[in-house]
Formats: sequence, C-alpha cells, structure tokens
Amino acid sequence: MSAVNPQALAEAFAKAMWTNDLASQGLGMSLEKVAPGEATISMTVTAAMCNGLGLCHGGYLFTLADSAFAFACNTYNQHPVAQQGAITFIAPAYADERLTARASEVCREGRGGIYDVSVPNPAGKTVAEFRGHSRTVNGVHLPDFD
Repeated sequence: MSAVNPQALAEAFAKAMWTNDLASQGLGMSLEKVAPGEATISMTVTAAMCNGLGLCHGGYLFTLADSAFAFACNTYNQHPVAQQGAITFIAPAYADERLTARASEVCREGRGGIYDVSVPNPAGKTVAEFRGHSRTVNGVHLPDFD
C-alpha cells in the first residue's frame, strides 16, 4: 500500500462510494473534487427544495454539507460513519443557486475524526458552516488495498 499514491486511493474510494450514494445523486449533487481528508460537492437548489419563505430548506443545506463531510472522511480505506454533525445557518440560499460544500479534515486520530465544511453561495458569501465528527467502524472500501 505504501507504493500507491494517496490521491489515487482517495479517488478510488470516492468512486466506489459514489456508485452507491443514491441520496446525493438523487438530489442532483456532483462530486467535484476529492483528496485525502478533503471533498467538494456541489448542488443546484431547486424550487422543490425551498421552504414557505422561498429559501432553501435547512435540511437540504445540511444534506449537502453532510455529503461533503462523508466523502472527506472516507478518503482512506476505512469505514468512518457520522457520529455527530452540527450546522450553523448564516445566510439564505435561493432556488437556482449552485451551492458548493467544501469539506476539510481538522484532525483524525485513532477511530475519530473532525471535519469542517463551508457552504458559500455563488457570490462567495457563506451560507452555512458545518462540523462533523466521524467514528471508524469495521470494514474497508476496497479489500485489495489492505
């Protein structure tokens, strides 16, 4: 495994995971970038994602950020799952906006990890900030890399 490029591994794990991620795909998300401990996912807000005030429903913002978090912490050949996630809504998002969630690893030690996700709007204004805690469970993405 030491001879294999960490970036190539992160991409292989993301590809394997994306194939089965029907939730993210079903919401029209796109995996834009993945690297060890990082992921960028984008999604266009549709009218069906807006609440009674005409704003993107917070649940969809959480889901976008959570998906980026999931891909960032799954860039190693382990199975981390979300242990905890919290989001702070900062500014509204609207239908037809393409939002991009950028997740980055803060720390990863033992079976735990902490990841921050920023979600700006197309103008660069922060819409939401998310922090996720991961916990590694049994299993690997690709047994051949163990």
